[in-house]
Amino acid sequence: MRVLYLAVGLLVSAAAGLGNALVSANLPQIQGELGLTPVEGAWLPAAYVMTNISANLILMKARQQFGMRTFAEWGIVAYLAVTGLYLIVSGYHAAVLVRAVAGFASAPLSTLAIFYVLQAFPKAKLGQGICIALGISQIWTPVAWMLSSPLLDLGDWQTLYLFEFGLAACALAAVISVKLPPGIRIQVFEAKDFLTFALLAPAMAIVGAVLAQGRTQWWTEQPWMGVALIVALVLFTLTWLIEHHRTNPLVMTRWLASQDAVRFMIGAFLMRMLLSEQNFAAVGLLRQLGMGPDQLQLFYLIMLLGIATGTAISALTFKPKALPLQILSAVVLVIIGSLLDRDATSMTRPHDMMLSQFLIAAAAGLFMAPLLIITVMKALGRGADHIVTYAVLFSATQALGGLAGPAVYGTFQQVREHEYSGQITANLVPSDPVVAQRLAIQGQVYAPVITDPVRRQAQGVALLAQTATREAHVRAYNDVFTLNAIIASLFLLYGVGLVAVAARKAKQNPKPAGASAGAAAV
Repeated sequence: MRVLYLAVGLLVSAAAGLGNALVSANLPQIQGELGLTPVEGAWLPAAYVMTNISANLILMKARQQFGMRTFAEWGIVAYLAVTGLYLIVSGYHAAVLVRAVAGFASAPLSTLAIFYVLQAFPKAKLGQGICIALGISQIWTPVAWMLSSPLLDLGDWQTLYLFEFGLAACALAAVISVKLPPGIRIQVFEAKDFLTFALLAPAMAIVGAVLAQGRTQWWTEQPWMGVALIVALVLFTLTWLIEHHRTNPLVMTRWLASQDAVRFMIGAFLMRMLLSEQNFAAVGLLRQLGMGPDQLQLFYLIMLLGIATGTAISALTFKPKALPLQILSAVVLVIIGSLLDRDATSMTRPHDMMLSQFLIAAAAGLFMAPLLIITVMKALGRGADHIVTYAVLFSATQALGGLAGPAVYGTFQQVREHEYSGQITANLVPSDPVVAQRLAIQGQVYAPVITDPVRRQAQGVALLAQTATREAHVRAYNDVFTLNAIIASLFLLYGVGLVAVAARKAKQNPKPAGASAGAAAV
């Protein structure tokens, strides 16, 4: 039965994570099929994240009130219905709407998958079970890249949705056949909970939209971004005022202002942002150099093995006192991986980056469980009613951190690329003998097909300009790797400082003999 629970958890996790990963991995193909601009295409994954961010705000209480079994079955039925809509949707606006609904519908599946995986472990190994469950939830991006090419060989982009629909149907059958143990049901919903959700969900969605579109539409060129952020700030303020004065608040505002919550937000957000370098910078550089999905198959397999290795290390070394060390080790791996990549050239190929990306992927598998366990124990130490706030905070930092990484690094990369392009082209003077020789050589490439020397010269100039642009992009991506290493180094110093302060306090104020090891570590 434990093996069966683990298998069902793996299947449900795939249904929850593969859908958006397949869309993100194949966004250029989907844009081409629907005839979309880059701005329009960016709304497809953004719409999913915008609704997924705040879903746990209401779904956590729904699970408590209606029971895990009912929650599980209706949640996966809703997701199956949404994925079924993909098969009949052909218009762009309908596709964006379906992606938004899918973001909300897939949220219960992530929680459901964790519960199923935890059933595979005895109570004494619950910490290791959490490590495995969270590690499984992170493998679907590399899996999506590995599956995309063979799936697209079977047809157009609708084949991806057909696969997702079949996966959700299999997950529904598994959940109905292998039920979770019954849980405690309590009356938790209040009328003001829905008012809070109606204010907080749009605010988070607006922030997600700005982060997703800022780099594409450019931050200072679109007035709607400034207006949207002002609206989000107003909604956040209203939510804070309402929840701060409630008897039974949905969001514990006083805990959010505590040092523990602020440290968690900084750590979770920054770690997810640092890890986003992998899918943005490393993959972006290789695609800029002409690497397609077929050439990246082994590259993503190495990333998958890295996540599995990090998850295994996290589970095998799981001890309450080792949790901070695991988080710091993950940051060190990010620093090493980023430094290994910062000397890339136009001759860099996937095999040159496999070691560095293996280390960063291992960091992704290593950090999640310790961060979650430490913060859950802190939240539960204040009372079980704090767990909803924690769940929302955790999902928000992971989603927004994943959006902020490409937004920050993408903006930085574009700025540096323009600067390097200006520097390179400023020195491309046709009267320079070296430049003239290069133009002559590149013009000869077109000699068999272009007899006109003027047109051949123009093609040579265009080819040299493309080479200059490529080199500027490579240099800019190297700066991104360096920036990621710098941010990770500062984060490491911050984490070491926190651990040192905590150790000093623990030495000055030793815990009573009856305190548990877990409580002492926290």
